Amino acid sequence: MAVIKCKQGQGLSAFATLSVLLLAACGQNDAPLVGEREDVGLASEQAIDLSENQALPITLPQQAVNAAWTHPGGNALHRVPHPALSNSPSLQWSANIGEGDGRRQRINARPVVADGRIYAVDAAGVVTATSTSGAALWTRDLTPSTETRGQGGSHGLAFGGGALYVNTPFGEVVALDPETGSELWSQDIDAQGGASSTYLDGRVYVAARDSVGWAINAETGRVDWQINGTPSGSGYLGGAGPAVTEDLSIFPFSSGELVATFRRGGLQRWNATVLGRREGAAYASISDVAADPIVAGGRVYAANPAGRLVALNLGNGERLWTALVGTISTPSVAGGSIFLVSDQNRLTRLNANTGETIWAQQLPLFVETRERRQKTVHAHLGPVLAGERLYVASSDGLLRGFDPVSGALTFSADIPGGAATAPVVAGGTLYVVSKRGQLLAFR
Repeated sequence: MAVIKCKQGQGLSAFATLSVLLLAACGQNDAPLVGEREDVGLASEQAIDLSENQALPITLPQQAVNAAWTHPGGNALHRVPHPALSNSPSLQWSANIGEGDGRRQRINARPVVADGRIYAVDAAGVVTATSTSGAALWTRDLTPSTETRGQGGSHGLAFGGGALYVNTPFGEVVALDPETGSELWSQDIDAQGGASSTYLDGRVYVAARDSVGWAINAETGRVDWQINGTPSGSGYLGGAGPAVTEDLSIFPFSSGELVATFRRGGLQRWNATVLGRREGAAYASISDVAADPIVAGGRVYAANPAGRLVALNLGNGERLWTALVGTISTPSVAGGSIFLVSDQNRLTRLNANTGETIWAQQLPLFVETRERRQKTVHAHLGPVLAGERLYVASSDGLLRGFDPVSGALTFSADIPGGAATAPVVAGGTLYVVSKRGQLLAFR
């Protein structure tokens, strides 16, 4: 909390005068205020000087071939340390998954991979399964008969326990048979699911858009327990899904709140918030936790789209540091660093222990070239660390690879039509969905 000090000979603004009146008077011995002292400097903007980038060494985990990518961040922790991928992946095949982006509908669900199939959702909300060779296996339209196809909003995908879980914008979580696409069960959660569910040990965890957390029995679809967060009047399309550990389920809500519960019974362990906003940016009015929280090294990393990323103690939710960068795409954490595409379209490397910026590389920002007409920005989705590179899939039609040490661009490949989703990596192959409604495989 700020303390106002009066100095002889200085005038007071109207705001300061009012504050002084409320505090009775300057110079009196007021009782000390209790509570944590926050650095008021966090509310101000700190420009990142791109000329001060540092190429600090990094020790990455050894590459390993992961057979599956079951959640938007890879698994229930939203962190796959270092999937194996070739040095120069090239486009091997493309497969149609349905409708692409249009004026009123967008592809927004990141694909998941399991048991030799890639699952994706097109812009109209139709779920598809494709083999790892590019063959179409099945499709399933989850639009209720009372709703207009393609007008619902965001979907989310997750896989676990032998089933595919789809969060729909129509207030349902639906479990599908991964081999046939037939419905196993559905559960009404009374609000848009938006983000993906998270599966672990027989339960499906959902953070609904009305700030209610759900734990659903993965076999029957029955609700085991619920927890309420702080509601918000605004949120980001899709939002974030819970991160789940052996002991805790961590629910991100549109108010910027994170609620950690003991996952077996739902008893609250702690709660925390992602506070702060980038001044002067219209999008900064959204306090949502838009990127999936990540669990790594006894910490939880979470970000809002308004210019803030925090590191929290996993055990008690204590805030360890705050960085003045935001993101809407799940970061990558490896080798003591955090890699993310910031809210200012900068691929950024942070020190995971302190939150300090190591380097930041500016990505293409505006679609329009003429300054007076610049209003639409490119979408840069990722990054994913794989094959000793950071891969970012972009709406401008490129898959870019960067050196994690220096941030230098070292690879690029065409994405016909531009990217609609962040890349995922499984079985030595990188998959991304294009805005044209095509699933692309690079290996």
